Amino acid sequence: MKKKIAALSMVFVMAVLTACGGSSGTDAGQTAKEETAGAAVAEEAAAEETAETVAEEATEPAEAPETGSEEGTEITVFIAASLNTVMQEVASAYNEIHPEVSIVYNADSSGTLLTQIENGAPCDVFFSAAQKQMNKLQDEDGLVVEGTRANVVNNQVVVVTRKDSGTAVTGLSDIANAESIALADGSVPVGRYTRVAMINAGLLPGYDVDGAADITTAQVSEALGGVEISEQGNVSKVLAAVVEASCEVGTTYYSDTYGYEDQLDILEYVSYDLSGNVIYPIAQVVNEEADEAERAAAADFISFVTGDEAKAIFQAYYFDTDVE
Repeated sequence: MKKKIAALSMVFVMAVLTACGGSSGTDAGQTAKEETAGAAVAEEAAAEETAETVAEEATEPAEAPETGSEEGTEITVFIAASLNTVMQEVASAYNEIHPEVSIVYNADSSGTLLTQIENGAPCDVFFSAAQKQMNKLQDEDGLVVEGTRANVVNNQVVVVTRKDSGTAVTGLSDIANAESIALADGSVPVGRYTRVAMINAGLLPGYDVDGAADITTAQVSEALGGVEISEQGNVSKVLAAVVEASCEVGTTYYSDTYGYEDQLDILEYVSYDLSGNVIYPIAQVVNEEADEAERAAAADFISFVTGDEAKAIFQAYYFDTDVE
C-alpha cells in the first residue's frame, strides 16, 4: 500500500512539475484535471491504509491492565547466634505459606541483642537463648508485647573437641587438662550456663550460681589452675575456635554441632542437673516504627515458630521441643 502511495505521489509531483513548466489553454486545463485526479487517488489510498491499520490493531489482543497487589511486609527478627542455622529453614517454611513477608534476621549473643534493642534498634521479634535477657526486656524495659511471650525449645551444653585433637579431656570435670579452652563470656547464655555447671560441679568454689554471669574469664582460668582460655563473644565463635583448632576444647550447645558431626567429637552432654534447663523464649517487641501490617506479620510469625511444623524442624537440628 505504501508503495502504491509513493507511486501515486510521484505521478502527482510530475503533474505539478509539468504545470510549473508553463502551458496554456488546453494543456493547462488537462494538467489541472490530472492534478485533481492524482490528489483524489492519493487521498483514497491513504484512507485505505488507515482503515487497514485500524483493522489490524483491532484484531490484536488488548494488553491486560495491571492489577493491584499486596505490598510486601518486612519484619526484623533478633535471634540468638545458636539459632542462626535452624531459623533459615524455619523462614523458608514460613515463606511457603506467606511469600509476601520478608524476614530479616539479626543474629548475635542474646546479651548483645538485648543491648541493641534497649538502645533503640528497630526489632519486631526477639528470640533469646536464655530467660534472663527476655525477663529484663519484659520486666525492666517494658518492651515485650503483652501476651506474646512463649518458650520454644530447650538446648543442652556440650563439651566438644576436634576429632583429631588427641585431647586427654573427657568432659567438664577434667576440662582443666586441656591446653586451651574456648569459652563464651558471662553475658552470653552459653557462657553463663557453663559457669553454672562448673559451680555445681565444684570447679568454681566460692562462687554463687546467682552471680555466675559476673564471673570473668580470668577468674575461671585461675580456678582451673591457670589453663589458657580464649574468651568468645557468642556461641558460634566458640564452635569456630574448636573447629579451626584454635582451641583444644570448648563448651557450646548440642544444636550447634549440627553439620559438624564429621569434624567434632562430643566429649560430654552436660547434665541439666548441672547447667539447668536452656530454655529459649520468643516474644514480640514493642516497635513504635512498625505499621499495622508489620505488627500483624510479627505476631503471625511467632505463631508459626511455636507451631507443630516448626517443632519438627527444631527437632531435626538437635533442639528439644518438650518445653512448657
